[in-house]
Amino acid sequence: MKWQAFFATSIILLGLALSITWISYESLMGQFSSHQAANQQSQRLQIESALRSSAGDLKQLASIVASSESLSKALEEKDREGVAQSLKYQWPTIQLEAGVDDLKIIGLNGRPVASYGDKTEGSSATPDTHWLAHVIANEQPGDFLRCQQVCRQYAAVPILSNGSNAGIVMVSRSLIEVMSYFMGSSGNDIALILNNRKKSFGDEEERWIPDWGAYSLAVTHKEKTLPIIKSAAKAASLESIMVKPVSIFRDGENFEVSLIPIGKSVPNLEAGYFASVENVSKQLSSIQTTTRTVFVVALAGWGFSEVLLLFVLWKPVQRIRALTEALPGLATGDYTRMRSALSGRRGEEPRDEIDVLVDSALSLATQLESLEEEVHQRGEKLESQVLELRKERDLIGNLMNAAQVLVVIHDDTGTVQLANRYAGKMVGQDEHTLEGAAFREVFYKLGNSTDSLTASFGQRESELMSQDGQLKTIVWHHTALTEWAGERQSTISVGLDITDRKIAEMRLSWLANRDPLTELYNRRYFEKALQQAVLPGARGAMLYMDLDRFKEVNELGGHQAGDQLLKLVSETLRREFGSQGVFARLGGDEFAVLLERSNAEAAVGLAKLMSEKLENISLDVDGQRHRTAASIGIALYPDHGPTPKELMASADFAMYKAKEHVSSRWHLLASSRDRDVLQERLYWEEKLRHALKYEGFELWHQPIAKVTDSAVSHYEILLRMRIDDDEGQSSIISPGAFIPIAEKSGLIVDVDRWVLTHSLKLINRLRDPSLKLAVNLSAQSLRDETLTRFLKDGLIEHRVSPSQLIVEVTETAAVTDFSTARCILQEVRDMGCSVALDDFGVGFSSFYYLDQLPADYIKIDGSFVQDLPDSRRSQVIVKAVVEIARGFGKKTVAEFVDRPEIVDMLRESGVDYMQGYWLGRPTSFDIGG
Repeated sequence: MKWQAFFATSIILLGLALSITWISYESLMGQFSSHQAANQQSQRLQIESALRSSAGDLKQLASIVASSESLSKALEEKDREGVAQSLKYQWPTIQLEAGVDDLKIIGLNGRPVASYGDKTEGSSATPDTHWLAHVIANEQPGDFLRCQQVCRQYAAVPILSNGSNAGIVMVSRSLIEVMSYFMGSSGNDIALILNNRKKSFGDEEERWIPDWGAYSLAVTHKEKTLPIIKSAAKAASLESIMVKPVSIFRDGENFEVSLIPIGKSVPNLEAGYFASVENVSKQLSSIQTTTRTVFVVALAGWGFSEVLLLFVLWKPVQRIRALTEALPGLATGDYTRMRSALSGRRGEEPRDEIDVLVDSALSLATQLESLEEEVHQRGEKLESQVLELRKERDLIGNLMNAAQVLVVIHDDTGTVQLANRYAGKMVGQDEHTLEGAAFREVFYKLGNSTDSLTASFGQRESELMSQDGQLKTIVWHHTALTEWAGERQSTISVGLDITDRKIAEMRLSWLANRDPLTELYNRRYFEKALQQAVLPGARGAMLYMDLDRFKEVNELGGHQAGDQLLKLVSETLRREFGSQGVFARLGGDEFAVLLERSNAEAAVGLAKLMSEKLENISLDVDGQRHRTAASIGIALYPDHGPTPKELMASADFAMYKAKEHVSSRWHLLASSRDRDVLQERLYWEEKLRHALKYEGFELWHQPIAKVTDSAVSHYEILLRMRIDDDEGQSSIISPGAFIPIAEKSGLIVDVDRWVLTHSLKLINRLRDPSLKLAVNLSAQSLRDETLTRFLKDGLIEHRVSPSQLIVEVTETAAVTDFSTARCILQEVRDMGCSVALDDFGVGFSSFYYLDQLPADYIKIDGSFVQDLPDSRRSQVIVKAVVEIARGFGKKTVAEFVDRPEIVDMLRESGVDYMQGYWLGRPTSFDIGG
């Protein structure tokens, strides 16, 4: 409050201080203006008085000259020489003592008879002839003021001779004398200014005032006064300055410039003015000092008033603040703190209104405290009564209707006493109509009839037929209510619908063992069944089936067509042969059948029937019909495999043998030759796994050079396996011995990644930015969509530039799954790696795929290069490959170059690079770990 009063009075007092200061300033400025106006009027009167006094002096002097007898006599006799001689000796005295510049004797015809004085330009000019004629005619003295080249004052007196007018005496002098008189009397600088004056030869340029079109004939303190007058000319016109002086600030001082006309203007003659320049800096400085003093005094008064106001208000406001801080205690019930804050007034007589308020607040606090205590006591009684009602409301409102569960309360006889809305909705009845019904008949008739709902409580499960005819599975939780129906025992039964959960559990259990596409058993279930079937002493058979040309369906019709064909095959197998054994889809287009307690004859018979049924399946895709054919391998246990793993390997091997015998479509693993081949395959598979795990591979390289100058461009990486015998001797195995096994067993992808990883390590270790390595990848890696991610991570991990790696694939591998291979190779090129297409020319559609596959290098198959000097056919093919590759912007590489004559023919054909024994044999890299 005190600060509000302080700010309000501050605004008022500050306004008053500013008002007083402004009024004082305006008053002083008004007095200054009045004084200046009076001073200017005084100056005007002084100039007019000086001009009149000067004119009287000139007329008196002229009268003395006119009274000369010799002059009158000479005029009467018209003796011009006598007239000139009459004043010859008097003129110097007149000129020096009276300050006359010019004296003329003028005849009655208005023409000069004699002339004395200044002969400079403008000094001897004769005034207006009308004025002279007027003086002659009236025979009365006269004066005249003229400003032309100079400002001069003229006086003329008639010369009387024998009572008649014989001529006139005219004297003149400059107004500079008047200026000197005015400056001496006023103390101001003054300038004599001519208006409408024409420039003449000899005028000083600095005296011209262009804004007025005027010229300063004379000026006091010229260097200081002239710039001030010119500034005034820029600020105001002649007419306005004659009415009101103009203020000029120059060189840190204030001046006032005013104009005073010199006599009356003569028509067609230039006007003259006195310009008065008065320095008013001291007057204005005094006004500003007085104004500042008034303002400081006003501010001091404001500050003193505010301090006094704060002193007067401080204590009352503090008391009011203490009261306002304590009063909220009435609302919050903090009466003790309120009394403590206001206890200083207790027992004293009120001195002012604030004391009355404090006493009233203390009295009100006492009354409110007693009322609150009474209300509290009554509230506790009401709370105990409302608690029971709240229990019933919460039980009925929240448990009965809020949850989406069945809530039923029934007594020990099973009679329903209360049911929630969800329970009535489940059985298609209103919850109120269920009261009095039998709980078992409505909700539990499909449960265990031997359950005693009152003797045993806990969780029970039953089935309930809902109003829409669906069979629901309900799990019930029964709990006793001790205070519900008085003496009779009651039970609350809460039922939860778990139908969806039961269905989901059944579905998950089914999906755990089934293939979701074909609904046959999956690999996991089949391996489990095989583990349980292949036991010591048990006999049976396993069929391993693979669909022929299934990839063509995927490529031509898309994966949807392939999925549809798999469904048709599965439906046929399940419908025709499902009861004869365990049928499973192992993945892709591979299926397996487990025949427990079966023999070779039964297994062969089933394989024949399956082949016949599958050949009848066909699928139309976009007008193209695809027929189904399968290769089936048969293996018996324990003859061909005493363990599930060996049995599956034997069946897989038999399936590949069946693919070699297209006529029969099936193959039973029976001959010793088959067992030897299988044993060899298992041997190499084990060697492959050992080499992958224990670094049993080595990287070799062979140079690839330019045909033009045999300069090495890059190296092809070649893989070798190192095998140690029992005596510790190592031998190097060529890839032809283990790569086919790796491709059939699926280990080729791991081999490819081993080669990629160690090639990147090699580049990182050699630290040669110009080094480029070409790495071969298999067809299975081209179908692995994770290859590009693996390659990108490897490049980052080993800090290798993608431009140092060339991914090399065979033409056959690239076109086997053309769409997938093209996408993967394009992603490899997008990383910055190069792509080479190996063994080009052996496929029937090589030139078609040349444009479709994203390749940078085309490696011409060695079969065309080796017989190039002797075969016209090879020469034509090589020439065609080079031309077409060059047209598509690709480089060509010739393999198997082993003779110099081949190099010459390659150079003539335009082949870019070459590789072979003539250039360099494969050698090993020692890359360590």
